[in-house]
Amino acid sequence: MSSVLEKAMTIVELLVDNPAGLPVSAISAATGQPISGVHRTLHELIRLGYVRQLHDGGDYALSIKLAAMGLGFLGRAGITDVAQPILDRLAAASGELIRLSVTDGRKLTWVAVAQGATRGLRYDPGQEQGVEVHLATSAGGRAWLASMSDEAALELVGTQGFSRAGGPEGAPAGVAGLLAILNETRERGYSVAVSTYLLGMAAMAMTVRYHGEGPVLGCLSIAGPAVRMDAARMAELAPMLREAADDLGVAALGSQYFAARMKALGQGG
Repeated sequence: MSSVLEKAMTIVELLVDNPAGLPVSAISAATGQPISGVHRTLHELIRLGYVRQLHDGGDYALSIKLAAMGLGFLGRAGITDVAQPILDRLAAASGELIRLSVTDGRKLTWVAVAQGATRGLRYDPGQEQGVEVHLATSAGGRAWLASMSDEAALELVGTQGFSRAGGPEGAPAGVAGLLAILNETRERGYSVAVSTYLLGMAAMAMTVRYHGEGPVLGCLSIAGPAVRMDAARMAELAPMLREAADDLGVAALGSQYFAARMKALGQGG
């Protein structure tokens, strides 16, 4: 890493995954940066308000500033404003966890969630908003990959790998396995992931396209315990998932974020 900014952002991203904080030595080891350099970067981030030291000589952790900025952006961009009522409606109808992810260049990121299961066995991760989606093992990722050519899909997966760090066994068996999954997804009309992203969890997803047929804006998924979300249940939920995804595609121009993206592509107002 040669850029000062790149070094700083690598540290910030590491601390995002470790909210309880880390000592300088651990940050140095994880980022491959010398301890002296990590010290300088951390103190600059402290000066700017993005990092705090938990006590004198103690671990370093992110301050609330970065999270507040992210929430502020989502609010002002209108992403959750237009999406949340649709997600809440689908959650109530399905009785399962609903998640919306949006495309951002070559990445897919979870931005909104609604929980429809009010009691009993349910899937409720609670920590995935703002997290980059692992494409090969998640339903949302597979739905997005299936919307593009095999070559483009393999290029994106190549940057992440076929399995998720810390995830369960059951990732696609290399290129042939992934391409078979994507072909099945295209034929079925929605993607499926069972115990590949999280053991015991099953999910299905569809892309959200601008006005139904336009560019892919993101992916909408339904997730729940695998014992409840079997193939028959997914087939039953598919029409309501499609309706919600279509509604999101129509509502997209109500978001400044999506409207700006469509304008850049020569679509929308």
